[in-house]
Amino acid sequence: MGESEMSVEAADIVFASSHMPDPADAMAQVAHAMGDSPLAGMLLFCSHRFDRDALARAVNRHGEQRVAIGCTSSGELTEQGYDEDSLSVIGFPAASFHMVSHCFDDIDAFDPVAAREAIRSLAAVAERDSRHLGDRVNHVALFLVDGLSHREELLTMTIQDALGDVPLIGGSSGDGLDFRETAIFHGGRFHHRAAVIAILSTPRPIHVFKGQHYRPGAAKMVVTGAVPQDRIVTEINAEPAAQEYLRLAGHAGEALGLAFYAAHPPMVRAGGDYHVRSIQSANPDGSLTFYCAIDEGIVLTVGEPVDRIAGMEAMFTDIAAHVGTVDRIIAFDCVLNRIDAEQRQISRAVSELYGRHRVIGFNTYGEQYHALHVNQTFSGLAIGK
Repeated sequence: MGESEMSVEAADIVFASSHMPDPADAMAQVAHAMGDSPLAGMLLFCSHRFDRDALARAVNRHGEQRVAIGCTSSGELTEQGYDEDSLSVIGFPAASFHMVSHCFDDIDAFDPVAAREAIRSLAAVAERDSRHLGDRVNHVALFLVDGLSHREELLTMTIQDALGDVPLIGGSSGDGLDFRETAIFHGGRFHHRAAVIAILSTPRPIHVFKGQHYRPGAAKMVVTGAVPQDRIVTEINAEPAAQEYLRLAGHAGEALGLAFYAAHPPMVRAGGDYHVRSIQSANPDGSLTFYCAIDEGIVLTVGEPVDRIAGMEAMFTDIAAHVGTVDRIIAFDCVLNRIDAEQRQISRAVSELYGRHRVIGFNTYGEQYHALHVNQTFSGLAIGK
């Protein structure tokens, strides 16, 4: 084996980002920084402010037929920690990774039976075509879905069921905080109302994780009125939803907004654990729109913050115990976590922590972990050296 081959085998995961406003310039800068090592595939996250058609053309010019998936974001996670208005690209070296993908390009017409068949076929291809990497290959499914689709629960459950033992991790695409239109990248172009899955295979150690920065409070909220298909709660405890939520959070009379929802997230107990059910907006009629599935009869509590920095230090210690020396942590971090960090004036400390632990990824409208669609978590995939 020659020196060049040895250096490729030892190559770390490649990462580069650019803040250049012109998509062609941004991608050219990223491609230059990434170099010309052979890649099995690429994962890209971009500000919603980029012209998507122009960015797609630029990615295709530099992609050289590689598998490339990605989405628009509500902020990027780069080597600087919290970042924004950037194009960020992760490259997986071909010497130690294999990647295959499948796009569901019309999730309003999502067919679970056909989807299971497609995913099982994709998993079989991943298994077969990654054998050259060695006798012990690990597989993980990276999943990106339209963050405004209201379809995450159905897709996540269906796909994880079809994947069997292969863990699923991912995030819901964002568009800053506009809540107008998000996009998924696959097959050389951006898609609307879509989802994409890529199975990443590697002999390196991998670990899928989920963490949150809240614990359940004492006050209980029962959803007594809802419009489930729109993720709207009209009544809590037989009172107007927004008014009762404010009262139970201890802030009756205050103005509702993203910073408030981030600081006082509703939580629900499921599967023996508490999960956040984040609020997206308060509506003029006093109802609340959620980021996730909601229905009458669900019992919620108002979450209380824990020491985020200490909790994350413990999480990174646990991650290192699973994978050893970390190459990269690809993170799906809810945009409400970012807003809450800004409100608590710990953004700089969180960014420093992310940078030190080699975190890259994006701020989401929701996270997918195994069969769950969750909110306000810091979830991701850790990959060892």
